[in-house]
Amino acid sequence: MKNIGILGLGNIARNMARTVNLMEDVNLYAVASRSLEKAVKFKEEYFAEKAYGSYLELLQDEKIDLVYIATPHSHHAQLIELAINNNKPVLCEKSFTTNLDQAKKVIELAHQKNVFLAEAIWTRYVPSRFIIEQLLDSGVIGNISLVESNLGYNVADKERIYKKELAGGALLDLTVYPINFSCMFLGSKIKNINSTVIKMGSGVDGIENVTFVYDNGILATFNTSVYSRLSRKGFIYGSKGYLEIENINNPEKISIYDEQGELVEEIIPPEQITGFEYQVSACFEAIEAGEIEPKQMPHKEILRMMEIMDELRKSWGIVFPWEE
Repeated sequence: MKNIGILGLGNIARNMARTVNLMEDVNLYAVASRSLEKAVKFKEEYFAEKAYGSYLELLQDEKIDLVYIATPHSHHAQLIELAINNNKPVLCEKSFTTNLDQAKKVIELAHQKNVFLAEAIWTRYVPSRFIIEQLLDSGVIGNISLVESNLGYNVADKERIYKKELAGGALLDLTVYPINFSCMFLGSKIKNINSTVIKMGSGVDGIENVTFVYDNGILATFNTSVYSRLSRKGFIYGSKGYLEIENINNPEKISIYDEQGELVEEIIPPEQITGFEYQVSACFEAIEAGEIEPKQMPHKEILRMMEIMDELRKSWGIVFPWEE
């Protein structure tokens, strides 16, 4: 049985805790918050063995095999560094860090210390990703010309969204998903990035439209919003038809259409606990193989995603307090 510790006990941590409790080969061993009272309550609700009132205390527990970081983005880099310096393998929630410089620093540290480090961008790990890749490789829709996607929820009132000091905005919380959706299937060698943004009152991004222009003439375009629930659909258009993906950040159905727009086939991905289990399993598989990164989301791809998001923020004139 492998022991998992969770740092930061918000909603995303609850999803992970529920997942781990239903997995056969992992154990929710410890949880930590800056409030011991909150940690104890979380421990009792999700049957963890230990609760800590500080992150460092958890990281110094020798029985932990993997640390899952679920704090706001603003704290990711600091906690990754602290975990690695305590020789704890890390699975850090997306967005990996707040900028490229932070990502480079912690990845370099992981390599220096030979400690496993991964980003918990679950879309990279779920089986549906590989189903879509196989369909594209089969040529069923021909040559790709355009990818469209969107993701949005009414979350503008959440602190993690509107507070600049928490690295808020749609980009790191929502847009990271369509960016990954596009890059998983088209690659990350982008010639030009064009975008339009509408900012929130706090100065962070609230709505955006982004277009990637690839060297081979393919376009990827997507919209995100913190004000509305969008359809969350993705479309991959080819010369012989197109794919429609229901819910790009955890696909529920993949539909294949021909050139005439007639439905050819519907594929339902395998049943799952929450989808989080795949990233946990991938981490332990890599750790057991002596790797310091998972093959599903290698460090070079993490850095490329952070580079793209830095470029977007720069074009929008959005600077976080620690970058000033």
